[in-house]
Amino acid sequence: MNAPAVRHISEWFIKPNHPTEISNQICYLTPWDISKLSIHYIQKGLLFKKPPTLVDQHEFINNLLEKLKHSLSLTLFHFYPLAGRLVTQKTEDPPSYVVFVDCNKSDGARFIYATLDMTMSDILSPIDVPPIVHSFFDHHKALNHDGHTLPLLSIQVTELVDGVFLACSMNHAVGDGTSYWNFFNTWSEIFEGQSHYHGYDVPISHQPIHSRWFPKDCAPPINLPFKHHNEFISRFEAPLLRERIFHFSAESIAKLKAKANSESNTTEISSFQSLSALVWRSITRACSLPYDRRSSCRLAANNRSRMEPALPREYFGNSVHRISAETTVGELLENGLGWAAWKLHLAVSNHNDRVVLESLQEWLQSPFIYQLGQSMDPYVVLISSSPRFNMYGNEFRMQKAVAVRSGYANKFDGKVTSYPGRQGGGSIDLEVCLLPHTMTALESDTEFMDAVSDFQLC
Repeated sequence: MNAPAVRHISEWFIKPNHPTEISNQICYLTPWDISKLSIHYIQKGLLFKKPPTLVDQHEFINNLLEKLKHSLSLTLFHFYPLAGRLVTQKTEDPPSYVVFVDCNKSDGARFIYATLDMTMSDILSPIDVPPIVHSFFDHHKALNHDGHTLPLLSIQVTELVDGVFLACSMNHAVGDGTSYWNFFNTWSEIFEGQSHYHGYDVPISHQPIHSRWFPKDCAPPINLPFKHHNEFISRFEAPLLRERIFHFSAESIAKLKAKANSESNTTEISSFQSLSALVWRSITRACSLPYDRRSSCRLAANNRSRMEPALPREYFGNSVHRISAETTVGELLENGLGWAAWKLHLAVSNHNDRVVLESLQEWLQSPFIYQLGQSMDPYVVLISSSPRFNMYGNEFRMQKAVAVRSGYANKFDGKVTSYPGRQGGGSIDLEVCLLPHTMTALESDTEFMDAVSDFQLC
């Protein structure tokens, strides 16, 4: 018997509700943006329970789809680059290679309605995240450079027997996680308010800022040292991985923080640094690596608040940097949680405006594009996203989402994605991707599993 499959029922393209002269402009990419061209789109989504008093399923989903499409059009008025396409402009004399966003050269954002004959329990009950979840997202395995021909934003609404999964795939060269969730939060805000306002006048809390930030003495556009995209684009196929969500309650994280600070004789180590140290040590131990090998833990850090002057949180684009703490496997495992957490704390606290600007100057002198395959290192743990993002505040009049899930994008052995816990209060969910035998070893790691909390989602 064949397993149920996601069926695409309908597809539309959504343009900004009220195009303006500003929304027809060209948006030049910064070094932070350009460096993302060879990795995947951002893929995150929310699982909602259908209203318990639902009488007419057909009327409910049709009404939901119409309101989602209309509010998306209103939202794209504010986030107009997402309705555009990437364009590469080349000249031979003088030699020039420039990639930018043409905000008007597109049919708009894609919007898909799909169905799946499965229940929410089928998605949430298995220990591992079932592979079918990847089918909830459009742009499967697409690279950001594919935004030359693919929409920069694609929404897929998948109707389950008793739930709705709302998935968003956004081009990572156009924006980072902060930009992604500002868009998602604004869309939800407009959805909630559209019945009270008319046209495109729905007020929003955080107006995106589209004026891209460039380093001093770096005037756009940036001329890249390439002749063809094959010189910097590579396709990455992840090996067979297990994906599992681990929940950490606020109480469990508080204990980790207290332990880390006590062992390091300080009060400066944060909750997230303590949890990250636990993950780093536990995954490294599960990998059974030689003690003389180097091991590192990389954190995705938001540069906005570290700049002088600071960039506003509404800055739309990329402004992230990978912070790294490194040591030998032996040192990491022979020392305690506090020792590892302190190394992460120092890496975070030393990441300032000077460090950011120096890294940008190095990039400008020798531009490079991140290659996803290079991140797949058995001695690296990479922790991305942030539990500070407002994920569960997006309700779309279906009440609080039951869970957050992600697609295939940007996953490899050792990749960890952080989410806020559904019950709030400082709880955190971690999506861990590991080779099957490594995940099995992690599940037998006493230190790690003692910190994991039981939490029933559905």
